[in-house]
Amino acid sequence: MLVSALVPVLASFACVPQQPAAAVPPAAPAAAPALIRAAVITGENNHDWPWTSREIASALRETGRFEVLVVDQPAAWLADAPARLQRGELHVLVLDYNGKRWGDAAERGFVDAVAAGCGVSVLHAANNAFPGWADYERMVGLLWRDGTGHGSFHPFDVVVVDPHHPITRGMADLRLHPDELYHRLVPAAGADYRVLLSAYSKPETGGTGRHEPMGLVAQHGKGRIFHTPLGHVWTNTPQSRASWADPQLRRFVARGTEWAATGAVTLAPEPLNTLAANEAADGFRLLFDGKAISEWRAYRGQGLPEQGWSVQDAAIVHKAGGGGGDLVSTATFGDFDFRFSFRIAANGNSGVMWHVTEDNDTTYMSGPEYQVLDDLGSKPSKKHGVGALYDLVAPNAPPVLPAGQWNEGRIVVHEGRLQHWLNGAIVVDAPCAGDEWAAMVKASKFRDWPFGTAARGHLALQDHGDEVAFRNLRIKEL
Repeated sequence: MLVSALVPVLASFACVPQQPAAAVPPAAPAAAPALIRAAVITGENNHDWPWTSREIASALRETGRFEVLVVDQPAAWLADAPARLQRGELHVLVLDYNGKRWGDAAERGFVDAVAAGCGVSVLHAANNAFPGWADYERMVGLLWRDGTGHGSFHPFDVVVVDPHHPITRGMADLRLHPDELYHRLVPAAGADYRVLLSAYSKPETGGTGRHEPMGLVAQHGKGRIFHTPLGHVWTNTPQSRASWADPQLRRFVARGTEWAATGAVTLAPEPLNTLAANEAADGFRLLFDGKAISEWRAYRGQGLPEQGWSVQDAAIVHKAGGGGGDLVSTATFGDFDFRFSFRIAANGNSGVMWHVTEDNDTTYMSGPEYQVLDDLGSKPSKKHGVGALYDLVAPNAPPVLPAGQWNEGRIVVHEGRLQHWLNGAIVVDAPCAGDEWAAMVKASKFRDWPFGTAARGHLALQDHGDEVAFRNLRIKEL
């Protein structure tokens, strides 16, 4: 058995002179939370388990919250799991395994330990394991079974769909996470689980054209289960190691594992309104830092409106009925890739415009619009739906999340071509210059205005009178 351990650092004490009687002793430092004792269960996996087991252990250790063992012969170790739990030597089992069954004694020890309160963290191919073992399948919740698959290894956005669970509270979406995207996972018989994150499985990368669950939690007896199908690393394929090189995934797994062990999360999430490392390397910059609206101002104004717009919970928020008018970016852009998160209230309406000039009474007289809307509540006409090029091009089957949840938008303008993205899917692909564009505008309600004619202009966030919020605003000039 290979066992690697993080040795706790023990405090040492030195003799100090006695304090005078009248002196007030210094306040004792706050006690650090006790280390969580985690065991990474590995040793047999059709993936590169020697490498992933080390990275999983490293991702936990680097938080300072875990003492970690890596166990590569679980059948000899798990039989004693209930006793280890009782002695305080074990708090959570981290599964990096999908090989042969462990045997009666080890499997009984595993189930009994979880039922007694040991947490479980199920990572990637561990959901492939043990067909027919009912207790295990109920714990995992969603399984790789007949009909399950994945497309190509590629970067994609993983979206928080339940922001209220301790694991996801305050957590940003995982942006451009490089990985294998499992699709059509099969629910286990009798499983009761809660989905926390999802990702859009793009048909062009071999996916299903629908949102697939990427993080979930469940309960078995007193034991809490955290499960993510993310974290693929294939044998002899070094480029796939990018999945575990992503700090967003490492922090998500650490938070999920902490919750499985303790029922609470003390580890801070990856901060909102920051650039992922791959975005920064690619030339993106932020248009909002989560604190001050310094990159935006009132349309045809010198500063922010006196009402309507404010910063709340690290987002730019417009209050329903608050007034204030549209915001525009202080900078102008020509060709660009603009990415943003938006949350619209029930039946709400807003939009993001681009190439806006300030020679007109309103932003929409010059700037084409990415429609922001509660599609599910408003049931709009096709050219007015969420993600549409407003009143010009209807979105193609937008994978929208309901009002009150954060959706991921993206606008790409490049060499006379426009793309609108929603939650990782291209929903509009159309010309935005030339004869075909001119004909589209001429046939629209914008025909009498200087609409869509500027080669460069401001971005705009629309005040349509409803509550809307924006965050993670980042742009790259092309």
